Amino acid sequence: MRFLEGLTNRMGIAGELLQFFLNHKWWWLTPMILVLLIFGLLIVFAQSSAIAPFIYTLF
Repeated sequence: MRFLEGLTNRMGIAGELLQFFLNHKWWWLTPMILVLLIFGLLIVFAQSSAIAPFIYTLF
């Protein structure tokens, strides 16, 4: 448990959010937020790259 506390202290806001989920038994919500974050990053980075037409075919 001490490892998790040290990890959340170093991660800042994301660590606090993770600690909140663990304390309030909302661990099931973490994968959904991670998937949304990955999709958001994919869209942001794909807008200005040469692989944008290939990524748009996924959606």
